[in-house]
Amino acid sequence: MRILPPSLAGALSGEAATLCHAWLLTRRDGTILAFTDHDRPFEAGGHLFEPGASLETTASEQGAGLASGGGEIRGVLDSERLTERAIRAGLYDGAELRRYRVDWQAPALDFLEDVTILGEIRRVDGRFLAETRLPFLALDEERGRRYTRTCDAELGDARCGVDLSGPPFRLAATIAEATAIALRCPALEAAPEGLFARGRIRMLTGPLAGAEAAVRDHPGGGWLRLWQALPLAPVPGETLLASAGCDKSLTTCHARFGNAARFRGFPHIPPADAVLAWARPGEGRHLGRPLVP
Repeated sequence: MRILPPSLAGALSGEAATLCHAWLLTRRDGTILAFTDHDRPFEAGGHLFEPGASLETTASEQGAGLASGGGEIRGVLDSERLTERAIRAGLYDGAELRRYRVDWQAPALDFLEDVTILGEIRRVDGRFLAETRLPFLALDEERGRRYTRTCDAELGDARCGVDLSGPPFRLAATIAEATAIALRCPALEAAPEGLFARGRIRMLTGPLAGAEAAVRDHPGGGWLRLWQALPLAPVPGETLLASAGCDKSLTTCHARFGNAARFRGFPHIPPADAVLAWARPGEGRHLGRPLVP
């Protein structure tokens, strides 16, 4: 049984209902949008809730215990900040949606009804349609260390320790020419070939501002090739932020980043074929020497 906060309980005991729904939509980049199905805007929790929202949640699949279920949210979100281009760019995929019940006469975010994670989001016939997942989905993610020859840290995180806050491993650049899958930035021409391979870009301006993409290849000449095509081809003059990548090998960690002391892999583990190998007369290998240079 859930206990209502006193303010909401008081609103329910009155002669006229003054309740409405309020939704907080938090994107993965930290951008927060606030909506309500009330006919006037109001402030609560430091956010201004825009009117014009009408959302309904379909029946969701929920298993026993902590199994992650799924469902769908459909409805209308009438906001200039929620654009078709932003949806196509995937900026709202994986966003967190919190639904509150509030008294619009004295709005406060003290009664949270549910929290869902948005999957793919799209517009169908002018309506907002999104797959949903419960927060329990995070419990299905892999946890703990992996014992592999390659590093299991993410470049730039606390375990890695490489500083990606600025040059030479993070550079702002202006696009000179681009397609949806490749782009060229003159500011990246001086960067060593391969520095941004397996890295990421984040668009800073234009319709795709805030969108991120993984870099497949950095062949030099200021060119970056992406793993997946962007929803829209960037326009010359738009800017982006490029972050270096790493193939997670000890050689790259030492030669490119000077970070071998914090390497989070196990490069001395024999490869899988070593398990099936046997000693050969006169071979004379592995006489106490390291398996990697």
